[in-house]
Amino acid sequence: MPYSVTVVFGGEREYRFTPQDAEVAAMTKDQARVWLTQEFEDLGCTPTNPMGKVLMLDMILSVAKNGGESRFEQRSEWAKKYAVVAAAALERPLVRVDVSSFVVG
Repeated sequence: MPYSVTVVFGGEREYRFTPQDAEVAAMTKDQARVWLTQEFEDLGCTPTNPMGKVLMLDMILSVAKNGGESRFEQRSEWAKKYAVVAAAALERPLVRVDVSSFVVG
């Protein structure tokens, strides 16, 4: 199954990644959550929920935002890993992370 993860920072600033099937299949949803949780903490993200509960979608959005557009623009290894993790975490072949609108579709 082909995967496509697009990260949008507003306007025409969209970065599309196409993780390989094998990469996504090799990562469990739990492994994806562990990676996102670690990055969420390392990047100093803050929970959007006033009760402090962090949902998977919040982590995906916050990690992209705090990871910074330049990582996606440069197509860094970190950005490629993020795309694999997002696809595995959501178990969806098409993922659109709109950082500017704070929406995952």
